[in-house]
Amino acid sequence: MFDEKLLWKERFGRTSKELSRYLRYIFNGHLVIVFVFLIGTAAYYYQEWLKTIPNTFPSAIIMALFLAFVLTYSPIFTFMSEADRIFLLPLETKLTGYFRKSLLISFIGQLYIVIIGLAVFMPMYAAVNEGNFKTFFPFLLYILIVKGLNILIRWCVQYYRENAVHRTDSLVRFFVNIVFLYLLFSNAALYLTLVCVLIHIALYVYYRQQTRNKGLKWEFLIEQDERRMTSFYRLANLFTDVPKLKNRIKRREWLDGLLVRIPFRQSESYTFLFMRTFLRSGDYWGLFVRLTLIGAGVIFFLTSGIGQVILVILFIYLTGFQLLPLWKHHQNHSLLELYPINGQDKEKAFLHFLRNVLWTQSILLSLVATIKGDVLFALVSLVAGVIFSLYFVYFYSKRKMKN
Repeated sequence: MFDEKLLWKERFGRTSKELSRYLRYIFNGHLVIVFVFLIGTAAYYYQEWLKTIPNTFPSAIIMALFLAFVLTYSPIFTFMSEADRIFLLPLETKLTGYFRKSLLISFIGQLYIVIIGLAVFMPMYAAVNEGNFKTFFPFLLYILIVKGLNILIRWCVQYYRENAVHRTDSLVRFFVNIVFLYLLFSNAALYLTLVCVLIHIALYVYYRQQTRNKGLKWEFLIEQDERRMTSFYRLANLFTDVPKLKNRIKRREWLDGLLVRIPFRQSESYTFLFMRTFLRSGDYWGLFVRLTLIGAGVIFFLTSGIGQVILVILFIYLTGFQLLPLWKHHQNHSLLELYPINGQDKEKAFLHFLRNVLWTQSILLSLVATIKGDVLFALVSLVAGVIFSLYFVYFYSKRKMKN
C-alpha cells in the first residue's frame, strides 16, 4: 500500500543527507574565512557610507527594489527524480500531503534569505529614519506573510505548461511586491499596504480555480529540482569531487578570437585545451565574469584606499581557487593519453593559463580604482594583484595540484 508520509520522509532524508555530506566540505574549507573577511570589510565600508547619507535618501525605493526579487523568486523543493514521471504519475491524486510538506519546507528554507536581506537594509532604513530599528519585526512579519503567498501562487502557476504564463506571473508579482514593500518602508497607511496583500490573495484564488482540473507538469518539476541540485553540486565541486555533477557546454563563438593567439604548436596542445574548456565547459567563464563584476562593484561603491588593494587580492584568490578544478576536468578522458606530451608540459600549460587569467582580472579590477580617481592605489592594486597571482599560481596551486 502506498504511503505518502513514508515517501516524503525517505526523499527529504536522502536529500538532507546528501546536502549535509557536501556542506561539511564547503564549511570546513578555508574559503569560508575569506568570505567572512570579505563580509566584514563590506560591512565596515557600509557603516562608513551610512554616516554620510542624508535624511532625504530614497531608502524605501532601494529596499523595495532589492527585496522584491527575494519575494518574487520562490522556488518549490519537491525532491523529484527522473523515474517519478513514470512511477508516481498514477499516484498524483494521493500526493496532496507530500506537496503540502514540500511547500512548507520551501517556505522554511527561504526564511533565512528574507531575514538576511531585511537585516542588511535595516541600518540604511534606520539611518534615514532617526535610528528606528523597532519596526524590524513588524516588517519581517508582513514580509513573511507575502512571501508565503508568493510561494502558493508560484505552486499554482507551475501547473501551466505555457512559458508566457510563468513570465507574466513573475512580472506581475514582482511589481506588486515592489509597491507593497515601498508602501511598507514609507510608513504609508496600513490599508494601502493591505491592498497589495489582497491582490496576492486574489491572484492565488484565481490561479487555484484555473488549475483545479489541471495535472502536474512532472517534467517541469523534475527539471527545476535537477537544476537546483546541479547548482549545489557545482559549488561543492570547488571543494571535493562530485560524481553526480553534469557539466554544461556552450559554444560562445564570440570568444573564439581569444584562441587565435595560442601558437599552433604541439607543445601548446594543453594550453588550447584548457583555454577552450574555460570558455565553453561548465561555468568557468561565467564564474570569472561574475566574480570580476562583483569585485568591480564592491571596489567602486564600497571601498577606498587600502581596502581596494585588499579586495583585489581577495577576488583574485576566489577566482583562482575556483578555477583549480579545471586541472582535473579531463582526467577521466582516456583519449588524452594519446597526446604525445609529458605531464610536465601539461602542468606548465595549466599554470601559464591560470596566471594569465588572474593577471587579466588584476588589470580589470585595478582599472575600476583608476576610474574612481585613485590612481596611486590603482597602481598599488595592480602590482599587488600581479605579485599575489604569481604566488598563488606557482606556489599554492602547484601544491594543490599534487594532492
